[in-house]
Amino acid sequence: MAGTITPVTMPKFGLAMTEGKLADWLVSPGDAVTAGQELAEIETTKITNVYESPAAGTLRRQVAPAGETLPVGALLGVLAGSDVSDAEIDAFIEKFQSEFVAGDEDGADEASSEPEMLDVGTRRLRVQDTGARDAGVPLLLIHGFGGDLTNWMLNQGDLSGTTRVITFDLPGHGESTKDVGDGTPAMLAAVARDLLDALGIDRAHIGGHSMGGAVALELARLAPERVASLSLIAPAGLGKTINQEFIDGFITADRRKTLEPVLQLLVHDKGLVSRQMVEGIIRFKRLDGAVAGLTTLAKASFENGQQKENLRPLLEAYKGPVQVLWGAEDEILPVSGSEGLPSEVPVSIFPGTGHMPQLEKAAEINAKLKDFAAKS
Repeated sequence: MAGTITPVTMPKFGLAMTEGKLADWLVSPGDAVTAGQELAEIETTKITNVYESPAAGTLRRQVAPAGETLPVGALLGVLAGSDVSDAEIDAFIEKFQSEFVAGDEDGADEASSEPEMLDVGTRRLRVQDTGARDAGVPLLLIHGFGGDLTNWMLNQGDLSGTTRVITFDLPGHGESTKDVGDGTPAMLAAVARDLLDALGIDRAHIGGHSMGGAVALELARLAPERVASLSLIAPAGLGKTINQEFIDGFITADRRKTLEPVLQLLVHDKGLVSRQMVEGIIRFKRLDGAVAGLTTLAKASFENGQQKENLRPLLEAYKGPVQVLWGAEDEILPVSGSEGLPSEVPVSIFPGTGHMPQLEKAAEINAKLKDFAAKS
């Protein structure tokens, strides 16, 4: 009987991903690999990520060369044992390639998970709403300064398997309106509350990253009855300092050469910042009102390397469950901001991780969010 042949295919990192670039192979044909071992680096529009082997075996073929961009589900390589002949490998590849149709992966569910534009008060926001509507208390995720809903691309798909998950572009970001009002976290929190109203959600778990953490804390002050729990990921408002070089550079850099080193401050492994990510932010900043909005937001919260607002009193006043998650090597908001919090607030520090734990340590962050919501 023929041995097992396992296809290595282009993974789907996030709901919106339709293709990826095979940046590099990390193993060679003939190498024995274990399940979960890193096989290749995949570059997406947001970050370069590693692809872990789906099974143990020997990498018998590299079907796709490094540097090639392929649709999700396309064949990258083949794993098999020594009991499988080269002829069987050839036949498997030929059959796979003849039957593969780009876009078939998860096609039935993809349309329903596409982001939509939604009128929220006087503003128009891009919103991605996924997961079952009857799966308990929903989770609202709020991105940070300069980000958008794709900052949660490695989290939303996994989390929405068990609960309803909503992400959105804050005003001044992504495809949402560029009207940021006075730019304060309190104003953005009012927008988040209005979004819950527009979606008919009475109460939600709130996850906030960086500036989004400050927005989450302000939402807990503004409407505590609407907040089931708070998960704060490298949040603004708990420490004094901010990397002003990042803030200023993000606003002013307009070329790949100047913007790339700024974005590399976000992550511990600098190789994670993809060329597509850099070019995507450059395109965003060319939109009317984008730079002006970012400037207003920055002036409202940060000045001369200092955070303007101390939001620790809001955390201490909130009576619901709170957890804090932080990268040990954060170069934007120092991990020292997690020190001295109330003893009942669990703090998780992730070694070898920068300012974007939700992308750098997605599996661990997803587990923390799931467990905390279940306990809450």
